[in-house]
Amino acid sequence: MTTSFHGIVPPIVTPLTADGEVDLPSLERLTRHLVDAGVHGIFVLGSTGEVAYLTDAQRELVVRTVVTAVGGRVPVMAGVIDLTTPRVTEQVRTAVAAGADAVVATAPVYAINDTAEIERHFRAVAATSDLPLLAYDIPVRVKTKLPADLLVKLGREGVLAGVKDSSGDDVGFRRLVAANAAAGSPLALFTGHEVVVDGMLLLGADGVVPGLANVDAAGYVRLWDRAQAGDWVGARAEQDRLASLFEIVFQAAGRSGDAAGVGSFKVGMQRQGLIDTATMAFPVQGLDGEVAERIESIVRDAGLLPVAAR
Repeated sequence: MTTSFHGIVPPIVTPLTADGEVDLPSLERLTRHLVDAGVHGIFVLGSTGEVAYLTDAQRELVVRTVVTAVGGRVPVMAGVIDLTTPRVTEQVRTAVAAGADAVVATAPVYAINDTAEIERHFRAVAATSDLPLLAYDIPVRVKTKLPADLLVKLGREGVLAGVKDSSGDDVGFRRLVAANAAAGSPLALFTGHEVVVDGMLLLGADGVVPGLANVDAAGYVRLWDRAQAGDWVGARAEQDRLASLFEIVFQAAGRSGDAAGVGSFKVGMQRQGLIDTATMAFPVQGLDGEVAERIESIVRDAGLLPVAAR
């Protein structure tokens, strides 16, 4: 391995005030909670962090706040996700100035680029700074699936330090793990799954970036520890428990993916006292009413609510 990035790396949510500003006290509290739970890194400004909705000023504020709250205890990976290469390189410079330890980039989001152009994109992003660059493979948002051969090639050449795979293509991820191993493992490979983490670790993933870890970081750390010890029965039991908790994302049928996913995480976290409100970035409406009550019930059943709230 050419990088120390590994383990449980939550894609931290961006807590917001009722009027849509970044809730700094909640963000600081949440960051400290995740690190104290034993996570191995923090991924800021990912999809779970609602990066696409934030202004440049808000993005910089979020990175600086998380970096300060982490205090060097674990690496901070900052998403530098934007429409085209020039805009991504601007985000890289901001992340560097804010103290990030690595940057994470998708293929260009709005531009329609072929594989050769995407390769040039990643090379240009990597050349912008000395920070390690991880590729973020998330075709549901970018509409482009990053080819395994390109990723391994860029890893061998030192352009990429790793990959966060949120493609949902488990066969593709397994092929990427095999190709990376055959090349000498130049890449740290992370899965974005929440509910098949045990399987991804068994097949060779170096780490996990689960949005649900915002709600139960300690559970994912336990899963990781059991997998590292070769206790696959124990890892499966913890994964089954987390899969039951993941039912919170299915409580908002008919709502957008951001509302149902990130919105449910925020409700669960707000009910635990980790953040002050479950406000979503405009124009997404947060979850409330019966939906929020069902989410709270699932979180309670998982044993995650403070004693006074049970």
